[in-house]
Amino acid sequence: MFFIAGMMTASWASIIPFIKHSLNVSDSVIGGFLLCLGAGAMAGMPLAGVGASRIGCRPVLLTCVGGFALLFACIPLVNSLVGLAIVLLLFGMLLGITDCAMNIQAVAVEKAASLPLMSGFHGFYSLGGMAGAVFMALQLTVHGNVLAACMLTSFVIIGLMLWSVKGLLGKLAADPGPLWVLPKSVVILIGIVCCILFLAEGTILDWSGIFLIEFRQISPSLAGMGIACFSVAMTFGRLTGDTIVSRLGARKVINLGAMTAISGFLIVLHINLWQVALVGYVLIGLGCANIVPIMFSATGRQTVMSQAMAVTAVSTLGYVGVLAGPALVGFSADIISLPVSLHIILLLLGLAWWVSRRIPTE
Repeated sequence: MFFIAGMMTASWASIIPFIKHSLNVSDSVIGGFLLCLGAGAMAGMPLAGVGASRIGCRPVLLTCVGGFALLFACIPLVNSLVGLAIVLLLFGMLLGITDCAMNIQAVAVEKAASLPLMSGFHGFYSLGGMAGAVFMALQLTVHGNVLAACMLTSFVIIGLMLWSVKGLLGKLAADPGPLWVLPKSVVILIGIVCCILFLAEGTILDWSGIFLIEFRQISPSLAGMGIACFSVAMTFGRLTGDTIVSRLGARKVINLGAMTAISGFLIVLHINLWQVALVGYVLIGLGCANIVPIMFSATGRQTVMSQAMAVTAVSTLGYVGVLAGPALVGFSADIISLPVSLHIILLLLGLAWWVSRRIPTE
């Protein structure tokens, strides 16, 4: 499921340039469309906890992934701004519910297995993202037909879903509960840590290229290397993370990860060679890789809220970081410069590490 979700997200991102060209809109309009996507995700996430508690993760995931695939196959046919905004609201809602439901499922599987598995699950999300981006790029390079590429990708997503759905756990323990509850005590702390980590990740993805070009004089053709180094390092860190957590323990992994990520930021911000900055991005990816998975594992162990509602609350708080982080960096960069804004992210990572010390991880 994590692989499928990563593929869904990357496939959508791959057609954004086509949408901009076909509708002949500005960057600000595209930004508005992305806000529609985010608003839909935020609206949908609370539904995941209720759905998982009442009917189980399996039907929720089957419905949302199937709905996404159908919408994705049709999106090249949308030729109006209003129509696209509506589609993206639905897109975002389905993605948000899928994200929450798969994490609820992952927490349940990890608890049932009594083994650290969460990092590997999140690693497969990264692999799915890479696979989706490569698959779409190959199709668009070979035949250039966006509609055909979207339809074939949708068929692949549905096929993967049907193949994997039988392995999902059934209905969780009955816990209907309200549609949304305010997060409590330790769940708030977990949400804060996830929010900051997602904020940092989003900032790297959206601003590393601009930083390398404007402040490290890298060629624009190589500006994507920062994202590539960060993403590959994070994927590797997550795929090996469960073994590392089982050997060192979650607390040591958080401490080492936070120090590694902070060191990476310091290298990026204070050494002027772009080649060295790429090493910094590798360290940031490795350092951040396993902190969020450990936080989701801690969410499954806490007892102050139901499992489904706690995962929903943490996912929603984390998504606030995804949405707000890059935008806030952009606004602050105009006022205090991009490097100073990135120093604020560095300080927030230190805050996340300090907050994580108050969260039981074993």
